[in-house]
Amino acid sequence: MRVLVVEDDRLLGDGLVAGLKALGNGVDWVRDGEAALVALEAESFAAVVLDLGLPRRDGLSVLRQMRARSDATPVLVLTARDEVSAKVEALDLGADDYVLKPFDLDEIAARLRALVRRSRGRPVPMLRHGELMLNPATREVRVGDEPLALTSREFDLLSLLLEGKGRVQTRRTLEEQLYAWGESIGSNALEVHVHHLRRKIGGEMIRTVRGVGYMMMDDESAQA
Repeated sequence: MRVLVVEDDRLLGDGLVAGLKALGNGVDWVRDGEAALVALEAESFAAVVLDLGLPRRDGLSVLRQMRARSDATPVLVLTARDEVSAKVEALDLGADDYVLKPFDLDEIAARLRALVRRSRGRPVPMLRHGELMLNPATREVRVGDEPLALTSREFDLLSLLLEGKGRVQTRRTLEEQLYAWGESIGSNALEVHVHHLRRKIGGEMIRTVRGVGYMMMDDESAQA
């Protein structure tokens, strides 16, 4: 998934970005509240890790503005403030979860997965399609009892398609979730990944909607 990290501390930000990327996430990083709002208006993110003590516009102001413009992106507040009042204010303004510094990176990653899962109306961690099973936590894919080897980009694409099963996802939406800022995107890169994915999981599962994007067929349609 693609995550926006909003943190002005360079050392902490470097660690968050490196750690979340190592766990298979696409990560973009901004260092102040104004830049966060610009990024959120211009791009699509699965979740936001938001520090409260930011320059130019603090985290609570960012959160207030996000919700005021009906931006429902899940927000994990990350801060050194441990007063109950600060937690209550952040949650009442629309934060989805709250973690105190110092933190454990694995916990941050697990909380982000849970926030995204709940935001998409999926109560269970596993993604399934017939005998195909994808585990976001371990980044494993199996068909029945057999493991399926996917590249990191193929895994992320399959995850996005399974999350939106039965719904057309535009090319732009998929690319925004798959690629962070500064990553090179070839003109046919998405088509290549879809092609390779079809070869591995079966071509009938992914439908091309010409001029729009792609859709993971629901289980009944795929079997028809």
